[in-house]
Amino acid sequence: MTLIERLKANYHKFLFYSKGVLEIGLPRQYYFFERKKYLTAFERLPLGSEKSYIESRVNYYNQLSKPLKLNDQALNVGGFSKQKSWSYYIDMKCYLSRFEKPLKFHFWPGDIRTIPEEPTFVKSRPISPDNQQSVLLKLNRVRHYFFVNDTLNFDEKKNQLVWRGACHQPHRQAFVEKYYHHPLCNVGDSRKNAQGKPWGRSYMSVNEQLNYKFILSIEGNDVATNLKWIMASNSLCFMTRPKYETWFMEGTLKPNFHYVELADDYSDLEEKLIYYHQHPNEAKNIIENANNYVKPFLNKKQEHLVGLLVMQKYFEKTGQLAPSEQMLVK
Repeated sequence: MTLIERLKANYHKFLFYSKGVLEIGLPRQYYFFERKKYLTAFERLPLGSEKSYIESRVNYYNQLSKPLKLNDQALNVGGFSKQKSWSYYIDMKCYLSRFEKPLKFHFWPGDIRTIPEEPTFVKSRPISPDNQQSVLLKLNRVRHYFFVNDTLNFDEKKNQLVWRGACHQPHRQAFVEKYYHHPLCNVGDSRKNAQGKPWGRSYMSVNEQLNYKFILSIEGNDVATNLKWIMASNSLCFMTRPKYETWFMEGTLKPNFHYVELADDYSDLEEKLIYYHQHPNEAKNIIENANNYVKPFLNKKQEHLVGLLVMQKYFEKTGQLAPSEQMLVK
Protein backbone atom coordinates (compact mmCIF):
# COMPACT_ATOMS: atom_id res chain seq x y z
CA MET A 1 0.00 0.00 0.00
CA THR A 2 1.40 3.37 -0.99
CA LEU A 3 1.59 6.25 1.47
CA ILE A 4 -1.24 8.08 -0.33
CA GLU A 5 -3.49 5.00 -0.24
CA ARG A 6 -2.72 4.47 3.45
CA LEU A 7 -3.57 8.11 4.18
CA LYS A 8 -6.87 7.79 2.28
CA ALA A 9 -7.84 4.65 4.20
CA ASN A 10 -6.93 6.23 7.52
CA TYR A 11 -8.79 9.43 6.61
CA HIS A 12 -11.91 7.35 5.84
CA LYS A 13 -11.67 5.75 9.30
CA PHE A 14 -10.93 9.07 10.99
CA LEU A 15 -14.03 10.67 9.47
CA PHE A 16 -16.22 7.73 10.47
CA TYR A 17 -15.08 7.55 14.09
CA SER A 18 -14.85 11.30 14.70
CA LYS A 19 -18.30 11.94 13.24
CA GLY A 20 -19.73 8.98 15.17
CA VAL A 21 -18.30 10.05 18.51
CA LEU A 22 -19.47 13.65 18.03
CA GLU A 23 -22.96 12.53 17.07
CA ILE A 24 -23.30 10.32 20.14
CA GLY A 25 -22.95 13.41 22.32
CA LEU A 26 -25.85 15.38 20.84
CA PRO A 27 -28.97 16.04 22.97
CA ARG A 28 -31.66 13.36 22.74
CA GLN A 29 -34.19 15.99 21.70
CA TYR A 30 -32.23 16.37 18.48
CA TYR A 31 -32.46 12.65 17.75
CA PHE A 32 -36.20 12.51 18.41
CA PHE A 33 -36.80 15.55 16.21
CA GLU A 34 -34.77 13.99 13.42
CA ARG A 35 -36.59 10.65 13.70
CA LYS A 36 -39.96 12.40 13.53
CA LYS A 37 -38.79 14.40 10.51
CA TYR A 38 -37.65 11.29 8.63
CA LEU A 39 -40.72 9.20 9.45
CA THR A 40 -43.12 12.04 8.64
CA ALA A 41 -41.41 12.52 5.29
CA PHE A 42 -41.84 8.80 4.62
CA GLU A 43 -45.56 8.91 5.51
CA ARG A 44 -46.05 11.82 3.11
CA LEU A 45 -44.41 10.08 0.18
CA PRO A 46 -46.99 9.42 -2.55
CA LEU A 47 -47.77 5.81 -3.29
CA GLY A 48 -45.40 4.75 -6.01
CA SER A 49 -42.06 3.26 -6.87
CA GLU A 50 -39.95 5.13 -4.28
CA LYS A 51 -42.21 4.30 -1.35
CA SER A 52 -42.66 0.71 -2.52
CA TYR A 53 -38.91 0.32 -2.90
CA ILE A 54 -38.26 1.59 0.64
CA GLU A 55 -40.95 -0.68 2.09
CA SER A 56 -39.61 -3.69 0.20
CA ARG A 57 -36.14 -3.14 1.64
CA VAL A 58 -37.44 -2.66 5.17
CA ASN A 59 -39.44 -5.88 4.93
CA TYR A 60 -36.45 -7.72 3.48
CA TYR A 61 -34.18 -6.76 6.36
CA ASN A 62 -36.87 -7.20 9.00
CA GLN A 63 -39.04 -10.21 8.17
CA LEU A 64 -40.85 -10.38 11.51
CA SER A 65 -44.48 -10.94 10.57
CA LYS A 66 -46.33 -11.56 13.83
CA PRO A 67 -46.23 -10.07 17.35
CA LEU A 68 -43.44 -11.43 19.55
CA LYS A 69 -42.39 -10.98 23.15
CA LEU A 70 -38.72 -10.62 24.02
CA ASN A 71 -37.14 -12.71 26.78
CA ASP A 72 -35.52 -11.35 29.94
CA GLN A 73 -32.04 -11.26 28.40
CA ALA A 74 -32.97 -8.37 26.10
CA LEU A 75 -30.94 -5.17 26.31
CA ASN A 76 -32.56 -1.76 26.64
CA VAL A 77 -31.85 1.34 24.57
CA GLY A 78 -30.88 3.46 27.55
CA GLY A 79 -28.41 0.90 28.89
CA PHE A 80 -26.68 0.06 25.62
CA SER A 81 -22.91 0.44 25.94
CA LYS A 82 -19.80 -0.31 23.93
CA GLN A 83 -18.80 -3.98 23.91
CA LYS A 84 -15.70 -4.96 21.92
CA SER A 85 -15.99 -2.82 18.82
CA TRP A 86 -16.32 0.94 18.46
CA SER A 87 -17.55 0.42 14.91
CA TYR A 88 -20.57 -1.67 15.92
CA TYR A 89 -21.26 0.60 18.88
CA ILE A 90 -21.34 3.75 16.74
CA ASP A 91 -23.52 2.13 14.08
CA MET A 92 -26.03 0.83 16.63
CA LYS A 93 -26.16 4.16 18.47
CA CYS A 94 -26.84 5.84 15.12
CA TYR A 95 -30.27 4.18 15.26
CA LEU A 96 -30.88 3.51 18.96
CA SER A 97 -30.40 7.16 19.94
CA ARG A 98 -33.56 7.99 17.98
CA PHE A 99 -35.72 5.72 20.16
CA GLU A 100 -36.95 5.77 23.76
CA LYS A 101 -34.63 4.46 26.49
CA PRO A 102 -36.95 1.74 27.91
CA LEU A 103 -37.32 -0.08 24.56
CA LYS A 104 -35.68 -3.51 24.52
CA PHE A 105 -33.86 -5.48 21.85
CA HIS A 106 -31.40 -8.29 21.18
CA PHE A 107 -28.11 -7.64 19.40
CA TRP A 108 -25.31 -9.90 18.16
CA PRO A 109 -22.17 -8.07 16.96
CA GLY A 110 -19.64 -9.62 14.61
CA ASP A 111 -19.72 -12.06 11.70
CA ILE A 112 -22.93 -14.01 12.30
CA ARG A 113 -23.41 -17.33 10.49
CA THR A 114 -26.24 -18.80 12.55
CA ILE A 115 -29.87 -17.83 13.15
CA PRO A 116 -30.74 -16.66 16.70
CA GLU A 117 -33.71 -18.03 18.61
CA GLU A 118 -34.86 -14.52 19.55
CA PRO A 119 -35.43 -11.62 17.11
CA THR A 120 -31.97 -10.07 17.00
CA PHE A 121 -30.22 -7.21 15.23
CA VAL A 122 -27.25 -8.57 13.27
CA LYS A 123 -24.80 -7.50 10.58
CA SER A 124 -25.03 -10.79 8.66
CA ARG A 125 -27.23 -13.84 8.39
CA PRO A 126 -27.39 -17.08 6.38
CA ILE A 127 -29.36 -16.85 3.14
CA SER A 128 -32.18 -19.14 4.19
CA PRO A 129 -35.99 -19.30 4.06
CA ASP A 130 -36.10 -19.46 7.88
CA ASN A 131 -33.86 -16.51 8.82
CA GLN A 132 -36.69 -14.27 10.04
CA GLN A 133 -35.23 -13.90 13.54
CA SER A 134 -32.12 -12.28 12.05
CA VAL A 135 -32.92 -8.58 11.57
CA LEU A 136 -30.31 -6.88 9.42
CA LEU A 137 -28.89 -3.42 10.10
CA LYS A 138 -26.12 -1.53 8.32
CA LEU A 139 -23.34 -2.40 10.76
CA ASN A 140 -19.54 -2.19 10.59
CA ARG A 141 -19.95 0.43 7.86
CA VAL A 142 -16.38 1.62 8.16
CA ARG A 143 -15.14 -1.75 6.88
CA HIS A 144 -17.85 -2.87 4.48
CA TYR A 145 -18.91 0.37 2.78
CA PHE A 146 -15.69 1.83 1.46
CA PHE A 147 -15.83 2.84 -2.21
CA VAL A 148 -13.19 4.25 -4.53
CA ASN A 149 -13.48 6.08 -7.84
CA ASP A 150 -12.58 3.70 -10.68
CA THR A 151 -11.08 5.83 -13.44
CA LEU A 152 -10.19 2.98 -15.81
CA ASN A 153 -12.55 1.68 -18.47
CA PHE A 154 -13.01 -2.08 -18.75
CA ASP A 155 -11.08 -2.21 -22.04
CA GLU A 156 -8.06 -0.51 -20.47
CA LYS A 157 -7.63 -3.12 -17.76
CA LYS A 158 -5.40 -6.20 -17.56
CA ASN A 159 -6.93 -9.40 -18.89
CA GLN A 160 -6.59 -11.41 -15.67
CA LEU A 161 -8.55 -12.29 -12.55
CA VAL A 162 -7.17 -10.77 -9.36
CA TRP A 163 -7.68 -11.61 -5.69
CA ARG A 164 -5.76 -10.80 -2.53
CA GLY A 165 -6.72 -11.72 0.96
CA ALA A 166 -6.05 -13.68 4.12
CA CYS A 167 -6.71 -17.41 3.70
CA HIS A 168 -7.91 -18.15 7.23
CA GLN A 169 -10.67 -20.39 5.88
CA PRO A 170 -10.13 -23.77 4.14
CA HIS A 171 -12.14 -22.78 1.05
CA ARG A 172 -9.96 -19.72 0.46
CA GLN A 173 -6.81 -21.77 0.96
CA ALA A 174 -8.03 -24.41 -1.48
CA PHE A 175 -8.75 -21.77 -4.12
CA VAL A 176 -5.34 -20.06 -4.02
CA GLU A 177 -3.49 -23.38 -3.99
CA LYS A 178 -5.42 -24.41 -7.09
CA TYR A 179 -5.03 -21.19 -9.10
CA TYR A 180 -2.00 -19.25 -7.83
CA HIS A 181 0.07 -20.41 -10.82
CA HIS A 182 -2.64 -20.06 -13.50
CA PRO A 183 -1.65 -17.63 -16.29
CA LEU A 184 -5.12 -16.00 -16.28
CA CYS A 185 -4.97 -15.33 -12.52
CA ASN A 186 -3.08 -13.07 -10.16
CA VAL A 187 -4.28 -14.49 -6.84
CA GLY A 188 -2.62 -15.28 -3.55
CA ASP A 189 -2.60 -15.39 0.22
CA SER A 190 -1.34 -12.09 1.63
CA ARG A 191 -0.83 -13.25 5.22
CA LYS A 192 2.69 -12.95 6.65
CA ASN A 193 2.90 -16.68 7.34
CA ALA A 194 2.11 -17.41 3.68
CA GLN A 195 5.09 -15.47 2.37
CA GLY A 196 7.72 -17.84 1.01
CA LYS A 197 5.10 -20.40 0.02
CA PRO A 198 4.26 -20.79 -3.69
CA TRP A 199 0.83 -19.16 -3.25
CA GLY A 200 2.03 -16.36 -0.96
CA ARG A 201 1.65 -12.91 -2.51
CA SER A 202 2.26 -9.35 -1.36
CA TYR A 203 -0.57 -7.07 -0.29
CA MET A 204 -2.42 -5.35 -3.13
CA SER A 205 -4.48 -2.19 -2.61
CA VAL A 206 -7.98 -1.68 -3.97
CA ASN A 207 -6.68 0.75 -6.58
CA GLU A 208 -4.10 -1.79 -7.72
CA GLN A 209 -6.76 -4.48 -8.03
CA LEU A 210 -8.89 -2.16 -10.15
CA ASN A 211 -6.26 -2.44 -12.88
CA TYR A 212 -7.70 -5.89 -13.66
CA LYS A 213 -10.78 -6.71 -15.74
CA PHE A 214 -11.91 -9.54 -13.48
CA ILE A 215 -11.98 -9.50 -9.67
CA LEU A 216 -12.87 -12.45 -7.46
CA SER A 217 -15.15 -12.00 -4.47
CA ILE A 218 -14.83 -14.93 -2.07
CA GLU A 219 -16.66 -15.18 1.23
CA GLY A 220 -14.63 -15.29 4.44
CA ASN A 221 -16.26 -15.78 7.84
CA ASP A 222 -19.49 -14.52 6.32
CA VAL A 223 -19.78 -12.15 3.34
CA ALA A 224 -16.89 -10.92 1.19
CA THR A 225 -15.81 -7.40 2.17
CA ASN A 226 -14.75 -6.54 -1.38
CA LEU A 227 -18.09 -7.29 -3.07
CA LYS A 228 -19.46 -3.75 -2.72
CA TRP A 229 -16.51 -1.90 -4.21
CA ILE A 230 -16.13 -4.46 -7.00
CA MET A 231 -19.76 -4.00 -8.04
CA ALA A 232 -19.32 -0.22 -7.95
CA SER A 233 -16.30 -0.42 -10.26
CA ASN A 234 -15.64 -0.97 -13.97
CA SER A 235 -14.35 -4.49 -13.33
CA LEU A 236 -16.39 -7.70 -13.59
CA CYS A 237 -17.20 -9.54 -10.36
CA PHE A 238 -16.68 -13.31 -10.26
CA MET A 239 -17.99 -15.32 -7.31
CA THR A 240 -19.82 -18.44 -6.21
CA ARG A 241 -23.45 -18.06 -5.18
CA PRO A 242 -23.36 -16.30 -1.79
CA LYS A 243 -24.30 -18.20 1.37
CA TYR A 244 -24.58 -15.18 3.66
CA GLU A 245 -26.06 -11.72 3.33
CA THR A 246 -25.88 -8.30 4.94
CA TRP A 247 -27.46 -4.88 4.43
CA PHE A 248 -26.21 -5.19 0.82
CA MET A 249 -28.91 -7.85 0.29
CA GLU A 250 -26.56 -10.37 -1.31
CA GLY A 251 -29.45 -12.83 -1.44
CA THR A 252 -31.18 -10.71 -4.11
CA LEU A 253 -28.21 -10.65 -6.50
CA LYS A 254 -28.91 -12.41 -9.80
CA PRO A 255 -26.23 -14.77 -11.14
CA ASN A 256 -24.81 -13.77 -14.53
CA PHE A 257 -26.77 -10.51 -14.33
CA HIS A 258 -25.07 -8.76 -11.40
CA TYR A 259 -22.00 -11.02 -11.26
CA VAL A 260 -20.48 -14.05 -12.99
CA GLU A 261 -21.48 -17.16 -11.06
CA LEU A 262 -18.79 -19.78 -10.45
CA ALA A 263 -19.13 -23.39 -9.37
CA ASP A 264 -18.50 -23.92 -5.66
CA ASP A 265 -15.25 -25.76 -6.48
CA TYR A 266 -14.20 -23.12 -9.07
CA SER A 267 -13.86 -25.84 -11.71
CA ASP A 268 -15.38 -23.57 -14.37
CA LEU A 269 -13.20 -20.53 -13.65
CA GLU A 270 -10.91 -20.83 -16.67
CA GLU A 271 -13.83 -21.43 -19.03
CA LYS A 272 -15.67 -18.32 -17.81
CA LEU A 273 -12.58 -16.11 -17.85
CA ILE A 274 -11.99 -17.02 -21.49
CA TYR A 275 -15.67 -16.51 -22.33
CA TYR A 276 -15.90 -12.98 -20.93
CA HIS A 277 -12.56 -12.05 -22.47
CA GLN A 278 -14.02 -13.04 -25.84
CA HIS A 279 -17.41 -11.40 -25.13
CA PRO A 280 -16.55 -7.98 -23.64
CA ASN A 281 -19.97 -6.48 -24.35
CA GLU A 282 -21.63 -9.12 -22.18
CA ALA A 283 -19.11 -8.36 -19.46
CA LYS A 284 -19.90 -4.63 -19.70
CA ASN A 285 -23.64 -5.33 -19.44
CA ILE A 286 -23.11 -7.21 -16.18
CA ILE A 287 -20.89 -4.40 -14.89
CA GLU A 288 -23.60 -1.84 -15.71
CA ASN A 289 -26.20 -3.93 -13.87
CA ALA A 290 -23.88 -4.18 -10.88
CA ASN A 291 -23.27 -0.41 -10.88
CA ASN A 292 -27.02 0.24 -10.93
CA TYR A 293 -27.53 -2.18 -8.04
CA VAL A 294 -25.03 -0.25 -5.91
CA LYS A 295 -26.47 3.23 -6.54
CA PRO A 296 -29.30 3.19 -3.94
CA PHE A 297 -26.79 2.26 -1.22
CA LEU A 298 -24.99 5.55 -1.88
CA ASN A 299 -28.11 7.61 -1.05
CA LYS A 300 -27.28 8.52 2.57
CA LYS A 301 -30.65 10.01 3.49
CA GLN A 302 -32.60 7.07 2.11
CA GLU A 303 -30.22 4.61 3.78
CA HIS A 304 -30.78 6.29 7.14
CA LEU A 305 -34.55 6.27 6.65
CA VAL A 306 -34.58 2.56 5.82
CA GLY A 307 -32.52 1.82 8.93
CA LEU A 308 -34.90 3.81 11.14
CA LEU A 309 -37.88 1.96 9.66
CA VAL A 310 -36.22 -1.42 10.22
CA MET A 311 -35.75 -0.58 13.89
CA GLN A 312 -39.23 0.97 14.13
CA LYS A 313 -40.74 -2.23 12.79
CA TYR A 314 -38.72 -4.31 15.27
CA PHE A 315 -40.14 -2.37 18.22
CA GLU A 316 -43.64 -2.62 16.73
CA LYS A 317 -43.50 -6.38 16.17
CA THR A 318 -42.16 -6.95 19.69
CA GLY A 319 -45.14 -5.05 21.11
CA GLN A 320 -43.21 -2.08 22.45
CA LEU A 321 -44.70 0.78 20.44
CA ALA A 322 -48.27 1.98 20.81
CA PRO A 323 -50.49 1.52 17.73
CA SER A 324 -50.57 5.28 17.22
CA GLU A 325 -46.82 5.21 16.63
CA GLN A 326 -46.86 2.41 14.09
CA MET A 327 -45.80 3.09 10.53
CA LEU A 328 -47.15 1.76 7.26
CA VAL A 329 -44.48 -0.95 7.04
CA LYS A 330 -46.12 -4.35 7.35
